Amino acid sequence: MGPEYDGVYLHDLLRKELLDTRLSQTLTNVAIPTFDIKRLQPVIFSNFQLTTDPTLDALLSDICIGTSAAPTYLPAYHFENEDKDGNIRDFDLVDGGVTANNPTLVAVTELTKQIYNEDPNYLSIKPMDYGKFLVISLGTGTARMDGKEKYNADMAAKWGLLGWLTAGGSSPLIDVFTQSSGDMVDYHLSVVFQALNSEPNYIRIQEDTLSTTESSTDLATTENLNALVEIGGRLLKKPVTRVNLDTGGTKLCESGDTNEEALIKFAKLLSDERNYREVNSIGKSHRR
Repeated sequence: MGPEYDGVYLHDLLRKELLDTRLSQTLTNVAIPTFDIKRLQPVIFSNFQLTTDPTLDALLSDICIGTSAAPTYLPAYHFENEDKDGNIRDFDLVDGGVTANNPTLVAVTELTKQIYNEDPNYLSIKPMDYGKFLVISLGTGTARMDGKEKYNADMAAKWGLLGWLTAGGSSPLIDVFTQSSGDMVDYHLSVVFQALNSEPNYIRIQEDTLSTTESSTDLATTENLNALVEIGGRLLKKPVTRVNLDTGGTKLCESGDTNEEALIKFAKLLSDERNYREVNSIGKSHRR
């Protein structure tokens, strides 16, 4: 048995839409996590790393195919990339969720490295000064956790290798690893921003009341896709929540803002920051 899908249509679509665009040509800095199954180590395709490792400047289509190659659903993806000096690197990639199911910490880490390396855009920030970061973390939704458990200890006690991989028409082992790794990132960042008295600078928007159908990885029916659009619209109107560090659950944010209101505030702050940088850049060029 192979993966659920052969990936041919997805691969063709990505190549058609992205053409010959490379990582270095993105409109803004990105950090795309993948996992190299041959080397058994993460590979982060980041604009920030291109100066030290130009072999990462691969076609975006290849990167997207690799980071979407979810185990059991789509085949692992191999490709080679050659930099301008003729150096060739091969990649054997699977889904980025294997590396970081919640990639928020990947983004924070990439920015921290730039600050440490004295990137001129961030000279006023110290490497661990997360209080000056603005972080928006958008989840893709999880199944309802209201007492209607998907698994329990009595069920798991009866599983062998096959049960951990296939019980309940799902893959408990993958579910456990992806859920726990994603939640730990949220927990870690919540602790850090609270410790720095900068809670408003970090917002996690996640819908955790999806049905089994709505949380399916590959149910691409028109009905389900439309339902997800409606769920996203309702999520914007819900109040901002944060991790309760005592229980591990969620609690309402003290500001009382909805997710929509919080996003608007973030957008205003980011717009003001960009305008400030542009004005500052123009001023420096005139002084030269």
